[in-house]
Amino acid sequence: MSDTPIDSTWWLASDGKWYPPEQAPGGQAAAAPGMGAPTVGPGAFANAAPAGGAPLAEWIQRVVAWLIDGAIIFAFYIVIWILALVLGAVSDALGAIVLIVGYLAAVGYSFWIYYLNGATGQSPGKALTGLKVVSETDGSLIGGGMGIVRGLAHFLDSLVCGLGYFLPLFDAKKQTISDKVIKTVVLANQEKKPFGPDIFKA
Repeated sequence: MSDTPIDSTWWLASDGKWYPPEQAPGGQAAAAPGMGAPTVGPGAFANAAPAGGAPLAEWIQRVVAWLIDGAIIFAFYIVIWILALVLGAVSDALGAIVLIVGYLAAVGYSFWIYYLNGATGQSPGKALTGLKVVSETDGSLIGGGMGIVRGLAHFLDSLVCGLGYFLPLFDAKKQTISDKVIKTVVLANQEKKPFGPDIFKA
């Protein structure tokens, strides 16, 4: 038991302490995979060892989820640009309106992603890859409002050539600067969702 993890295999329990993979709170052995190990859900880490579903997400896993989120926004931009070109051939004003409305919609969608990270713990990219954002204190969801604050706090990660985004490579809790400010961690091996409307819902 420790106040900070020794390595990425340690897990955070609902008592706010970090435990090695073979130990559960109270000195009990952690359940082995496939032997009824508890899973992590909203409200707590549910005393789950990494084998039971609560390891911290690796940097590359977070990058993949981020790329998926970015690809969705990029695809949206492509559609908007095509519409603007087609309608712009009819009217310059109409093409300009489409670009403005599309830009505002893309910004709004970005904020929706931030909201989902707090409200459900999963942006579309995280839902597809099985990652989840939770409070480092008790494993609960941080809520949509704090999810937006966390998203805006990524500005801090972009400072000094974006070094904050690479901090999970070296940090014991695999946190970015924004994670440390908002006190969140990102878990791996969570429930994955297939691509569809559900990944965009709160």
